[in-house]
Amino acid sequence: MSTMMSGLVNMASLADFEPLAAVIPATKVEITVSCRYDLDSKSENLSKHDFLGQMYCTLGEVVGSQGSRMERSLVGIPGKNCGTIIVKAEELGNCRESVLMQFCGNKLDKKDFFGKSDPFLVFYRSNEDGTFTICHKTEVVKNTLDPVWQAFKIPVRALCNGDYDRAIKIEVYDWDRDGGTQINFTVAIDFTASNGNPSQPTSLHYMSPYHLNAYALALRAVGEIIQDYDSDKLFPALGFGAKLPPDGRVSHEFPLNGNPENPYCSGIEGVLEAYYQSLKSVRLYGPTYFSPVINHVARYASLVKDGSEYFILLIISDGVISDMAQTKESIVNASSLPMSIIIVGVGPAEFDEMIELDGDEVRISSRGRFAERDIVQFVPFRDYIDRRGNHILSMARLAKDVLAEIPDQFLQYVRSRGIKPQHSSHSTSSKPPSTLIHPVHPLQTQI
Repeated sequence: MSTMMSGLVNMASLADFEPLAAVIPATKVEITVSCRYDLDSKSENLSKHDFLGQMYCTLGEVVGSQGSRMERSLVGIPGKNCGTIIVKAEELGNCRESVLMQFCGNKLDKKDFFGKSDPFLVFYRSNEDGTFTICHKTEVVKNTLDPVWQAFKIPVRALCNGDYDRAIKIEVYDWDRDGGTQINFTVAIDFTASNGNPSQPTSLHYMSPYHLNAYALALRAVGEIIQDYDSDKLFPALGFGAKLPPDGRVSHEFPLNGNPENPYCSGIEGVLEAYYQSLKSVRLYGPTYFSPVINHVARYASLVKDGSEYFILLIISDGVISDMAQTKESIVNASSLPMSIIIVGVGPAEFDEMIELDGDEVRISSRGRFAERDIVQFVPFRDYIDRRGNHILSMARLAKDVLAEIPDQFLQYVRSRGIKPQHSSHSTSSKPPSTLIHPVHPLQTQI
């Protein structure tokens, strides 16, 4: 079953409709529709849900349409385009058999940032035109990568219309609880002159046609780990320490995509594309200031006090921090906010100041105030790449070390604030122009 609607849709099925069994024709028709009320609660009372639109038709119109497929516009909300609904019909077989099935999973992918996965199965019946329609969903098995789902019984007609040679598609999804904590991921990249001239092979920003430079390698490696936990995968991508066109002003907080009103990039590939474009348009300069990008993320984190969102800032830099005192103050201030900072050091520098910011040995302080909690994790990227700097030696070890402290940092924050797990079915995001969504994450697909 397919749909042209742009919003969230729910599947509804009408089958074996036989109120007048004595007079119905020999050929029965199963109708599958792809839209109903937006599900806002478990109530069966439609007044508790949002109305999305409606369409009227006769059964004869559906069956008589070309390929028994009818597409109509939804109406019912004045002045609003409600989208399109597609209704298909297929002759039912006479098979009355049912099948009893039970499934289990083994070593599924970990999709939940602060736990394991919450997997469930979705079964699709293949249609005569090659499309698929949902015909069954299992229950959710919580917090496991080795689920065992309950056995269930399903009519063969619903599963394959009695055709035992017809393909069945099974997808495994990770369930995301409504109102859970949303991870917001921001990237900040060092564009200071100490990285070297980007046109020279010795530069950490050199754009080789044969391999990724140190920044791109670090961004992809770390970003691809974290992006799985940011549901909308729209990332603010910032640069600092460069002179910007057209007037050459120095900026320590500029959007890589050149759009201050909407600095979001789509996925890590979008961030990489914006990074490459920035290298072509800005002039590397300096000094190296961390505090502006930390304060940038902290402004949005300060708007969230209920545990519904948590912010992660990834800073990639090559060495000496020029505003160490201000950076410490920014970190101390941010330590009371739902926020963590990952610093990845690239290049051959010693990174002493970055190690100090990590705060594993001594809690960071500023003007006599100590950080409420440790929110910084520092990783020297050279420890994870080969001698030529072109290939990552161990993605698993990098992932472990990059994310090692964040779950505990998050738990320290919510426990210190007495925040309970979120159960609300509505959430709003502090991301300024982007929309917060809560999709399920596909783990794997089998046919």
